[in-house]
Amino acid sequence: MARSSDGALVLFSGGQDSATCLAWALSRFDRVETVGFDYGQRHRIELEMRGRFRSALAGKFPDWTARLGDDHMLDASIIGELGSTAMTQDIAIEMAENGLPNTFVPGRNLLFFTLAAALAYRRGLRTIVGGMCETDYSGYPDCRDDTLKAQQVALSLGLDRRITIETPLMWLDKAETFELAQDLGGEALLDLVVEHTHTCYLGDRSQRHEWGYGCNSCPACELRAKGWQKFKAEFA
Repeated sequence: MARSSDGALVLFSGGQDSATCLAWALSRFDRVETVGFDYGQRHRIELEMRGRFRSALAGKFPDWTARLGDDHMLDASIIGELGSTAMTQDIAIEMAENGLPNTFVPGRNLLFFTLAAALAYRRGLRTIVGGMCETDYSGYPDCRDDTLKAQQVALSLGLDRRITIETPLMWLDKAETFELAQDLGGEALLDLVVEHTHTCYLGDRSQRHEWGYGCNSCPACELRAKGWQKFKAEFA
């Protein structure tokens, strides 16, 4: 596949989806930078995995290493100050009165893309890549395709520069996301995603499962486990 000479900025949390998106971007762009956000999340494991995954990726894929640029960490702690959610406070995960799980952090992705666009502007990058998905997700409204298309228009107008938001996982389920990782980098990349990413809402890294680390009971772990089982049954 021909690569773009334009650079890309990947929203890289340290989880399965964003790690797969990082590999996707490295296969398509000559220069790829990453950005993470510290928003006062209730555990630090996912942020810690960001560096481990990048280092492991560089060790396994030398062709990608040459294209992997700087990593940035931005302070988005204002999100945690606006109100408590199960992602920022040690509270039980449950459905809220509005019909959304209390893991929903209002405005989080909207703020992330706004900050990322400002960073991309200064870094000379025109594409922002995010792992949002409307197939296997918890109903978060800021993960929807329409939301991100609208934000792409707003950012392009507000910066007076064409900004493209790419969401390669938008119409994939978790099994297909595992399959995409395998297609991009074979078993080597699949192993890195399993071993060096983290998506458990409770930050549990004491238990190693076939699909990776986690508590095996929170919604994120259940989704990842089911996706792995389907992937092994249909694609592996």
